[in-house]
Amino acid sequence: MQELARRFGCAVHAYVLMTNHVHLLLTPTQENSAALLMKHLGQRYVQHVNRTYRRSGTLWEGRFRSCLTQSENYVMACYRYIELNPVRAGIVSQPDDYRWTSYPANALGRADALITPHDEYVRLGQEDEARREAYRGLFKARLNTETATKIRQATNGNLALGESRFQNEVERALGRRARRGRPGRPRAAVQ
Repeated sequence: MQELARRFGCAVHAYVLMTNHVHLLLTPTQENSAALLMKHLGQRYVQHVNRTYRRSGTLWEGRFRSCLTQSENYVMACYRYIELNPVRAGIVSQPDDYRWTSYPANALGRADALITPHDEYVRLGQEDEARREAYRGLFKARLNTETATKIRQATNGNLALGESRFQNEVERALGRRARRGRPGRPRAAVQ
């Protein structure tokens, strides 16, 4: 992952590897950087598993899902959403009890060459230890259910995660819908 992230220009800020899925918080440098990272990562992983276990075929269903995230309001929530995933799944009681996560790097300062701090993370404190202490403080409270739902819906729908102004900007830039639509059939035009 580290090699491919560097090759395709993606800074990885947080991750968790679960038994049946993975969550990544990353900043791509090019429009297709994240897609290329995921494509090549999937190919390499499948090849490794197939060789190791003498099998053939695919492992992952469908394509990866992602969302654009408004930095100032949602990036730190995404850090927490990702690194609390093993806690929500009932695998561990504390995020630092799970081995396959970026939490030890972000909260405890353990070396992890894959991790590049996001600007919002860096703003948590002037010094490394103050930053890590502030970061650990974010985990004292449970992640708001509404926020977790927004993150999940935005990711699953490939939508923009943020305030209306941010979503409007994304829609203009991409020329497509970047927020959830209204349920039901569209209303017929009145003549």
